[in-house]
Amino acid sequence: MSTNDDADGREDEVQGPRRIPGPRAAADDFDLDAVPLPAPRTDPTQQGAPEPEAEPESTAEPAGPTEPTGRPAPMEPPAAPALTTPPALVLPHRVLKSLLGAWALAACSAEETEAVEEHLTECAACADEALRLRDAVGLLHTDGSLDLDPMLRSRVLDACLSRRPAKIPVPDWAAPYDAETARLDALLRDIGGSEWHAPVRLKWFERERSVNRKTTVAGVIGHLMTVDGLVGTALGLDDPLGNATAGRGGSDSAPGSGVPLSPGARTEAYWSAARRPPTRAVREPWREQSHALIRTVSFADRGAAELSVSYGDFALPLQDSMLDRAFECWVHGSDIANAVDYPYEPPSAAHLHRMIDLAARLLPAALAGRRRAGLAGPARHLVTAGSPGRSLHLEIEGSGGGNWYIALDSPAALGSPAHAVAQVALDGAEFCQLVAGHVSPVEAAAGQEGDREAIRDVLFAAASLSRL
Repeated sequence: MSTNDDADGREDEVQGPRRIPGPRAAADDFDLDAVPLPAPRTDPTQQGAPEPEAEPESTAEPAGPTEPTGRPAPMEPPAAPALTTPPALVLPHRVLKSLLGAWALAACSAEETEAVEEHLTECAACADEALRLRDAVGLLHTDGSLDLDPMLRSRVLDACLSRRPAKIPVPDWAAPYDAETARLDALLRDIGGSEWHAPVRLKWFERERSVNRKTTVAGVIGHLMTVDGLVGTALGLDDPLGNATAGRGGSDSAPGSGVPLSPGARTEAYWSAARRPPTRAVREPWREQSHALIRTVSFADRGAAELSVSYGDFALPLQDSMLDRAFECWVHGSDIANAVDYPYEPPSAAHLHRMIDLAARLLPAALAGRRRAGLAGPARHLVTAGSPGRSLHLEIEGSGGGNWYIALDSPAALGSPAHAVAQVALDGAEFCQLVAGHVSPVEAAAGQEGDREAIRDVLFAAASLSRL
């Protein structure tokens, strides 16, 4: 006999025989040929009795019952064995509740699934919990990326400013720089300490060939900071190079300062002046400098957009210089993203269009410079300044695209559809990679038509806009 205590202790046990369900094989794993087939069942009421085989005559009386005619009565067919179904699995409430997670993941056996689903029709609390678990399982199998959208910050700020405009708005021509520095800062925030020393190869184009320079993620940020310093100096901010490079500037240095003006010379001076390789500590001064630039141009008067920013052998208005810095920030952000395997999308269509427009406006001067160096064909038809001259139709497709007409013979001439002698069609991202020096001019054009010499000169002039 069992005591009451024993009965209470077994109250929550599984009723019926204990079992440990084994793994269920797929239907394709069974060898169907090896499974014996059941014998066909016959219905004696619809089929005739089998004809008895001829037997030798016997004088013995039949053992079985006989019909009035004297013939033996047909034998009754044996009854088919009754199919026994296993009893339904009976589980206590606490066990059924613990199986809800496995049920949501479709990890229960057939008997457990039947028991759980039958219980869900009777228990409202477990039914609600099962629905929540099933919804959670759906989130685990999403095909979308779990990375944050790089444009999330811009969309949130735009939504906030649309409801409550800023008292001191960022100038429209500085918005691309603001967006690209914020995207790059988000990338730098996400990478680990060791990834700051990941190798990065910077590429650009010089004369007729592609060149490169190996550095690290931290070295790239130092490069951006030193070149942004040219814009900061024009606005009256402190130069990040300071006095560390005094006396090392060379012929392109600012008078009396010893600080180089060309972007490449400034970067080399910064790298060589460092006692040890740059580390993640460079992020904070670069970030503070970019914020200071945005603050300063936001508080500046309207005439600040035309302020000249010197790059050593050329100069740009402040509004174009900020676009140039936004473009380089995106290009080097992509370089860093490739080095650390981080998703990085192109700029928004509106900002990308502005960057392409800046490059298109710089092409006539770049083409003239290559012509003076003997790297481009001679001018064929000079016109007076401001008059339309021979042009190339530059068609940029995709995001940020449009149509530009590049003056071929003089920077002072105007590009004109009526005077177009050639056409080049490029994707927007591919054109930007060409301008950045990441794509060879020979491989860049997707479609060409017209004067081959003019096409070659313009493509190589676009690549020559790149620099360290």
